Amino acid sequence: MFDKYKFSLLIALHIAFKISTKKKGMSSLELSKEFELKQMTCWGFKWKIQQAMRSSKHYKLTGEVHVDEFFIGGPEDQKRERSKGEKKLVILALEKVKDGVGRAYAQIIADASADSFKPFFNNYIDKSAYVITDEWTGYLPLKREYPNLKQIPSIEGKNFPDLHIHIMNLKGWLRGIHHHCSEERLQGYLDEYHFRFNRRNAMDSILDTLIKRMVAYEPIRLDNYAT
Repeated sequence: MFDKYKFSLLIALHIAFKISTKKKGMSSLELSKEFELKQMTCWGFKWKIQQAMRSSKHYKLTGEVHVDEFFIGGPEDQKRERSKGEKKLVILALEKVKDGVGRAYAQIIADASADSFKPFFNNYIDKSAYVITDEWTGYLPLKREYPNLKQIPSIEGKNFPDLHIHIMNLKGWLRGIHHHCSEERLQGYLDEYHFRFNRRNAMDSILDTLIKRMVAYEPIRLDNYAT
């Protein structure tokens, strides 16, 4: 993933350090100003880093897991009907632990149907987990594979406070740091956010994890990817 870059390896490692260890990461504009590189150069390298931040899917959520969907990209006045419109629909799973919250994963989905939910559940949630969702009917068919799935009223998010705090923090980060990202790029930002979030208690080794992934990955061409 360091292949064919025209700036020094030292700068590349410094950019990876900044993105992985700073609490809110850095936008391509911030990187451009700090390292005196073109913004599109920083954008391309940041995109490569985000690919290495994707979940390995080896560590599924266990115990009590809260799940909900939400929109990114506009007002949410149609949330109750799960109508996507021009916005991007995202599903989020958050692991509850004794001291608060554990790990979390998020993924763009096409719609709020069981067919869209199922791949996310299979990739990120252990079958033995005690999954709690709201009463949306799209979750109902998943009870066949997730026997401990329970549906409760959302009451405008009051029954899922940690989940909705996480959603608000994620949206605030996207608005405050990056301002805008295309639908094609959104999953990369979701992966970046949760790469740091899931390692917030292991920041001494987060850069090592990222660099090992970047070295192991095949070179990624940027020619065919939208900005």
